[in-house]
Amino acid sequence: MAALGWLTPRRRSATARSVLAGEASAEAARKSSQEALETQEAQETPDAADQEPQFPVVGDDKAAAFFDLDNTVMQGAALFHFGRGLYKRKFFETRDLARFAWQQAWFRLAGVEDPEHMQDARDSALSIVKGHRVAELETIGEEIYDEYMADRIWPGTRALAQAHLDAGQKVWLVTAAPVEIAQVIARRLGLTGALGTVAESVDGVYTGKLVGEPLHGPAKAEAVRALAAAEGLDLARCAAYSDSHNDIPMLSLVGHPYAINPDAKLRKHAREKDWRLRDYRTGRKAAKVGIPAAAGVGAVAGGTAAAIALSRRRR
Repeated sequence: MAALGWLTPRRRSATARSVLAGEASAEAARKSSQEALETQEAQETPDAADQEPQFPVVGDDKAAAFFDLDNTVMQGAALFHFGRGLYKRKFFETRDLARFAWQQAWFRLAGVEDPEHMQDARDSALSIVKGHRVAELETIGEEIYDEYMADRIWPGTRALAQAHLDAGQKVWLVTAAPVEIAQVIARRLGLTGALGTVAESVDGVYTGKLVGEPLHGPAKAEAVRALAAAEGLDLARCAAYSDSHNDIPMLSLVGHPYAINPDAKLRKHAREKDWRLRDYRTGRKAAKVGIPAAAGVGAVAGGTAAAIALSRRRR
């Protein structure tokens, strides 16, 4: 895939694959947004207590908002629920899950990524969709949203997104989940569009490869930077929202960063930087509810393991 040429020369720590992943995601997001239906389902108006005073600025067309998905907009990981849906539809069998389950368990216990585990998990998960049509996964994504995701949206975060929409600003999801699934969620929530991991396809059929790498960490920042350049946005006037310290590169790009349901590292960083914090979890559960968001398709393991458990319980 040729470079899009949107990015100006700059010093950055992102790898070439991160830049490629970010640019590919931005291109997919803009294309989806341009093709979206103009009429969207009405969303509930945010409570006054959930709105920032004098922010967002009404009519500021140089500003936009970027929302992480997992544990920020939605409880849990999108790939967790997507994995459950694919297993239910027999995209893979029980014998394929042992490696997924081990890799996901290791990540959740260690709290960090093992490069070999993650590469193996991505290759395995990509092989699941290889040969399937993009349109098929989009249709399934609509069904899975209704089955597992619709009731898991955080009302407080949804209200923040609506405040930006009401101010006339565009609102984008930014996630490591597949871009097709991310776009389904964005459309159902009435948002502008979504930046997500782009899987390579030829003639509408998945090849089993990624374009660049999963949209995670530095790649998210590259996607936001690319989209902002293409849309003519001023990042200093934009807002970003996330629960994870992995998204500090994205949060650091904008003039209005928010830590939403933050993990311990992000909470500490946000306090040091005087960023705004919002926590929509309650009581002691708040400290435990956030599941570490695995980079890329590794999170499918958690969903497939849960699906197996549910399936056995029903027998």
